[in-house]
Amino acid sequence: MSTYVDIHVIQSVPPSCVNRDDSGSPKSAQYGGVRRLRVSSQSWKRATRLYFNDRLDASELGVRTKRVVETLASRIAQKSPELSESAVALAEDVFKAAKIKLSAPRGKKDAPQESGYLLFLSASQIDRLADLAVGSSRSGEALDAKQVKKIFKETHSVDIALFGRMVADDADLNVDAACQVAHAISTHAAENEYDFFTAVDDEKNRSEEEDAGAGMMGTVEFSSATMYRYATINLDMLAENLGGGAAALHALEVFIEGFCLSMPTGKQNTFANRTLPEAIVVSVRDDQPVSLVGAFERPVRASDTSGYLGASVDALSAYSRTIEDNYGLHPLARLVVSLNDSDAVAALGERVSFTELVGRVHDAVAPLVDAEGQDS
Repeated sequence: MSTYVDIHVIQSVPPSCVNRDDSGSPKSAQYGGVRRLRVSSQSWKRATRLYFNDRLDASELGVRTKRVVETLASRIAQKSPELSESAVALAEDVFKAAKIKLSAPRGKKDAPQESGYLLFLSASQIDRLADLAVGSSRSGEALDAKQVKKIFKETHSVDIALFGRMVADDADLNVDAACQVAHAISTHAAENEYDFFTAVDDEKNRSEEEDAGAGMMGTVEFSSATMYRYATINLDMLAENLGGGAAALHALEVFIEGFCLSMPTGKQNTFANRTLPEAIVVSVRDDQPVSLVGAFERPVRASDTSGYLGASVDALSAYSRTIEDNYGLHPLARLVVSLNDSDAVAALGERVSFTELVGRVHDAVAPLVDAEGQDS
């Protein structure tokens, strides 16, 4: 039986364009018969990964890039400066041994070859592959393909363990994601709006001979909404990916912080839209992940006293009770962080502060981590 940690977030996002489509418009989706503001899961996962940079050591993180040859060659040269001239060739041999196809980058003459897709490698994997390449060069023996692939399958970074890795050339090197993140959607109908702006040419403005017209003008599309965000983590899979229960608990703690506090950076200088969640609900389960997005299939209506936030929290709480009453799916523990007091908040679970949340989740799940997954 697996242990799951569900994270539900209600968050108000003011006028902004944190995640836009190919035309520059805020992303949207049709749900419950109305148009909703949407922020893609990839966008918020990227924001969470960037948060990791401030909370984790570089050795715990991975690099996702096509420039894998250049990345590995740089590490080889750092370890053995005398191999600097042959480092690129050695790196290419490593990826060829792993059956990962390489090709010359477009428009970059004499640049190292690249993979045909973004490849996720942990810092530890890069380090060990570099050691393998250096050892092969010094001994004169060919690389052991089995040993190369073995390294690809071990010592995953926190971000690879959470978000997974797909290797198109060899599915055996794939890593199943222990974390699933939903597209965030507004709890109510939301339409895009346009900001018409002008910019003054300072020098032109100082001249008495020039007209008073703007130096440039344009429009920026934006939207605002109260969002429902959801993510779930399979803690047992996370422990398997990281090779131990203690590592999984550490990764879980950092993910909860990062997912709740991060914000995609699209147009942030224009809108300064950094907000914090109105409510966070973390459920520990041993049955299955349960998204509560159904609470908002019927768009919530704004209240005269609390706007969309209070109504969204009320809908979330009522839907959660309905799920439990009708399906009998009760979480083992449920912790709530909320900026406001209400009967709906009280019904959602045990109230804690955000500073207490991570520690309380750790205490709730630590006994449930598979004993075989514990670090030795």
